[in-house]
Amino acid sequence: MTVPDCQLYLISPLDVSGSFPDRLARALDAGPVAAFQFRVKGLDEHAAVKLAAPLQEICAARDVAFIVNDSISLAKRLGADGVHLGQGDGEVADARQRLGKQAQIGVSCNASRHLAMEAGEAGADYVAFGAFFPSSTKQTEHVADLDLLRWWSGLFELPVVAIGGITPANCVPLVAAGADFLAVSGAVWGGDESLAIGEFARAIATGSALRAAAEG
Repeated sequence: MTVPDCQLYLISPLDVSGSFPDRLARALDAGPVAAFQFRVKGLDEHAAVKLAAPLQEICAARDVAFIVNDSISLAKRLGADGVHLGQGDGEVADARQRLGKQAQIGVSCNASRHLAMEAGEAGADYVAFGAFFPSSTKQTEHVADLDLLRWWSGLFELPVVAIGGITPANCVPLVAAGADFLAVSGAVWGGDESLAIGEFARAIATGSALRAAAEG
């Protein structure tokens, strides 16, 4: 997932039934999105596969990485582009062995430098820090800050994802501080997804310019 500029990492709402595939297509057509994370809870694998299939096709048609949240087995069954592991959801080495060398494996590291370095040493393709802001998507248990992004991006080449309550209005400092990806959900699905993607694109451009100026 290494790219030169910060990009969006779109996370699904918990309910991806009904008209959601159409909403996803509109979002991905509205602006650049690097990856889409399929995040559903409380479903058996068969039901999850049925819901994931059309979303995976939409992502593939637009060259957007399709990442499965939490479940290595579901990612393997779907032939997904990768898996995102929370603490306690499995080991990077196991995911790599089961999903292959090309799989994108990410790890939630909360606000811990130690966990992030461990994930990197284990072979993760990216680390995720957060929450940077209060989130409506999940309960905030760990709080990350801009210094954490600056520290990571200043020392390591491994991409870093910022997550937690991120909106177009508050994301510019995250981009300027070194976030390679912004993981967003509620700010997109809570309203007009096309409009939100466009707003994020403009905010990311502003943050990227600030980052380039600071580095130059």
